[in-house]
Amino acid sequence: MVKDKLNVAIVGSSGYTGGELFRILLGHPRIIVTAVTSEKSAGQPITSIFPHLAGLTELRCEAFDPEVIAKKADFSFLALPHVTAQEAGFRLRKLGTKVVDLSADYRLSDPALYEKWYEHCHQYPDLLKTAVYGLPELHREEIKKAKLVANPGCYPTSAILGLSPLIKKQMIDLTSIVIDSKSGVSGAGRSPSPAHHFPEVNEGFMAYKVGTHRHTPEIEQELSLLAGEQVTLSFTPHLVPMNRGILTTIYARLETETDTGRLHSLYGEFYKKELFVRVLPLGQFPNVRNVRGSNFCDIGVYADPRTGRAVVVTAIDNLVKGASGQAVQNMNLMMGFDEAEGLKFAGIFP
Repeated sequence: MVKDKLNVAIVGSSGYTGGELFRILLGHPRIIVTAVTSEKSAGQPITSIFPHLAGLTELRCEAFDPEVIAKKADFSFLALPHVTAQEAGFRLRKLGTKVVDLSADYRLSDPALYEKWYEHCHQYPDLLKTAVYGLPELHREEIKKAKLVANPGCYPTSAILGLSPLIKKQMIDLTSIVIDSKSGVSGAGRSPSPAHHFPEVNEGFMAYKVGTHRHTPEIEQELSLLAGEQVTLSFTPHLVPMNRGILTTIYARLETETDTGRLHSLYGEFYKKELFVRVLPLGQFPNVRNVRGSNFCDIGVYADPRTGRAVVVTAIDNLVKGASGQAVQNMNLMMGFDEAEGLKFAGIFP
């Protein structure tokens, strides 16, 4: 039975993903946002944190009390830091609330891998076993049945969508994958830090966490499932002085001689039923400005005859398809709504 209206809570509403969730959900015809939480801003109107929502809501932030939230909402989004979301997810699920977690706490199916990369023991390994990785293009049927969905990271979304057709069709050497990603500063979150202060970022362009970024095992996990064997790859993120967007360029050695036309046809066929993945016309490549504010992932491909490599370029908005938009897409699937409901909007241009 599909509900006409769904009461929803945003737990951890003061960050960029929380604000973007609220913006998207305000336009969703089936959703009523009934609660928003923020420990630091409890008692304050949400519009004091996000002035762009003024005139659209009168909700005030409250401290997180799972029993109160479970009474106010049948569905919760967790926009909390990793580690913190573990406990919140466990308590809300125990109270029967369906959950989409936007942190990293339920993405890695192996608790030992989580502990290695996040330097914290997973407190709820039994609950972790029930979590479904929320990339609809790969796990749609599992998401429909899930009570707890782990929303993918922004970098992994851009990389996994770019590589999935090649790996599914066994077209590349799995030992040759190199992923080069550039992200806007909002990907680092809203909490102030010297590294993301305007004079530090403006007119700069830098690689960071080379070989150590925590999204690496998440990408490898999903690609290994597709490949049916362990995939180990090189992933390097970069910080670009823009607010939003991720541009990811992927390189991998082709196993057989393939031209760009065949590669393009492969991607077109693989994603032909996916509303939010746009395979660009032959010879065109994505620009982050064309997905800004939207739930789309744009993809361009090239088979380099000189090097024998496939080159795949993807672009997403890290706050929408890379976070809050994809979370709403997952909620739609979990609740039996039209998957695209509340998300059928173009990006902002120019």
